[in-house]
Amino acid sequence: MNVDEYGKIIEESSIDKDGRKMLLCAKAFELSEKFGISLKDIGQYCSDNGIRISMCQLGCFE
Repeated sequence: MNVDEYGKIIEESSIDKDGRKMLLCAKAFELSEKFGISLKDIGQYCSDNGIRISMCQLGCFE
């Protein structure tokens, strides 16, 4: 899966809160498992595209 494909999945899974895109940490883990996207790649995509990972359960994305 390339960055365009998983980027689309991440974008569609993000929520808009107060005009800002956010991805719940639990959702990041779910996407990683379901689509085989590494958490590192998800975190990097979010950082590069202004998506904040919120409610991090392990401190991985703080």
